Amino acid sequence: MGCENRFQVLCYEQVLRLHEVMEDAIPIHGRGNFPTLDIKLKDLVKAVREKLLKEGVTIKDIRLNGGAASYIFGTETVKSYNDLDLIFGVDLTNHNELQKIKNCVLGCLLDYLPDGVNKEKMSSCSLKEAYVQKMVKVCNERGDRWSLISLSNNKGKNVELKFVDAMKRQFEFSVDSFQIILDSLLTFYEISSAPMSEHFYPTLVAESVYGDFSEAWVHLNKKQIATRNPEEIRGGGLLKYCNLLVRSYTPAENVNCQAMEKYMCSRFFIDFSDLNQQRQKLESYLNNHFSGEENLKHEYLLTLYRVVDESTICLMGHERRQTLNLIHQLACEVLMEQERKAHAKYLEMQHFDQLSNLTIDQVYFHSPLNSDGCQYYSYFPNVYQVNGSSNCPLCPSSFLQCS
Repeated sequence: MGCENRFQVLCYEQVLRLHEVMEDAIPIHGRGNFPTLDIKLKDLVKAVREKLLKEGVTIKDIRLNGGAASYIFGTETVKSYNDLDLIFGVDLTNHNELQKIKNCVLGCLLDYLPDGVNKEKMSSCSLKEAYVQKMVKVCNERGDRWSLISLSNNKGKNVELKFVDAMKRQFEFSVDSFQIILDSLLTFYEISSAPMSEHFYPTLVAESVYGDFSEAWVHLNKKQIATRNPEEIRGGGLLKYCNLLVRSYTPAENVNCQAMEKYMCSRFFIDFSDLNQQRQKLESYLNNHFSGEENLKHEYLLTLYRVVDESTICLMGHERRQTLNLIHQLACEVLMEQERKAHAKYLEMQHFDQLSNLTIDQVYFHSPLNSDGCQYYSYFPNVYQVNGSSNCPLCPSSFLQCS
């Protein structure tokens, strides 16, 4: 794992992609009567950094990580990533820094509350309950020292702020190992009044914590699965692995899938040993990683069922059956919900029966499209027309006709 291969300078097209991500307004949804805060990512990063420095917290660097960073280096045009992961490199040897960090983040949220809100009476506890999805602090004997504050988004696209002093494992698979160092871009925003162009843009450097940037980039663009030391991957790695499989990723060359799956299954059951914990984790993962992709949930659960069934060696027979029954139950619930929505859509279209003397017995969805550019859900198997014309006037030409 040569250090000389870990880093890569971004080209202009990649810097431009990153700039677009930083310019996006991210909705942070409040619970109850708290309003939604629409904040540009670059403004949020700048605000948090300024408050940390004002409180005397030393910042080594700021990085964009995870799916958003992978999107910058990928070839996909659709922003398919879920969470926006930001890493603030900080010194946490003094535990008082954690409280400072929490206060700074909540202070930023307070500043973004709209005019008319009585901010003086707004407590940090109220802000936390309203806008923070989860808050994690890790300090263990393995040398990990980091904190996570995840800001709420109803569509699962949470803004995750990680404050890291030391983290032994910073990635699960090579395709999510990219970290883009943002400091030069933030400086560019502060000092440059001229717009970014092909001949005038900041130099940005990215690192693959997988170890070999070029190899990780190939895996990303060929949709291949690879990792290092799979026994170190935390329990959620199993869920991420099945997510990659259901999105048509395949194992890279020389990857021992059976061994990797056994390691990940074992770690999953170590981290989530109780059946209730497993249900909560699975339901949370489905909600956060398949927002707007209801059609993939069932396939994902079937894939997870297969992997757990084939690769679990650390459980007694009845424990394994309990987990498999849980996954099967969730898959049935997902399928029933899809059926319910399709039936509701069918009922909504009943009024079309009065138009052109038609009987509508197919429901069409625009998204996602299959390889032929269309997808439909046939609620009833018998498809026919009443008026006898050759083409249904309500079927767009790009979809399958009712006849």
